[in-house]
Amino acid sequence: MSTLDPREHYHEPSVKEGYEVTDANTTGIIVFLVGLALSIAVFFFLCFVMGKVINRQLEAHDGPLNKWNASTPGVASRNLESSPAIEQQQLQQLTQKFPAPRLQSDNGDGGQDLADLHDREDLLLNYYTWVDRSQGTVRIPIDRAMQLIAQWGLQVAPQSQATEQLMSGDSTPVVEMPLTNGFARTGYEQQEHGPSELAGEQASSHANNR
Repeated sequence: MSTLDPREHYHEPSVKEGYEVTDANTTGIIVFLVGLALSIAVFFFLCFVMGKVINRQLEAHDGPLNKWNASTPGVASRNLESSPAIEQQQLQQLTQKFPAPRLQSDNGDGGQDLADLHDREDLLLNYYTWVDRSQGTVRIPIDRAMQLIAQWGLQVAPQSQATEQLMSGDSTPVVEMPLTNGFARTGYEQQEHGPSELAGEQASSHANNR
């Protein structure tokens, strides 16, 4: 039989007083918290040292940062922003740092210069203009010139040598009108002129090709 007396704890001081008379073991709690803080500090220190070592190895392998991949000084970080305006600003900053000579872009001042150049080319290539009024020399549109060349051919000096006989399967090339002249407007010009003017250009081009 069990020799334990269930009434034995009735004589303990806590039972007599009606509350816990002993204090909690604060020493163990303090030791645990101090050990936890030291462990966290050691962990972060090791992470910091490992990061320094990895960055040093990467820098030794890739070389130091230059002006192309270095961060821009004095500019606040915008981690959550992404818009065409910000991308345009970054592109402008990059183009300003790029050494000269630089190609003109399709937008802005460079786009206007290119549009003016295309307008001058259109006047020379798509319209009748005088070259020398006194001599009666006229510049004709390039589409009309291509039609005349395809119809009449180019004038060449007569060859004294005998015409070489064609091999089996060879044929004389025939000059035909191309399907396109290979010219395309820039995005800046398409925005400036609009679809109506571009459609008119295509119609006039088809009319000249006929």
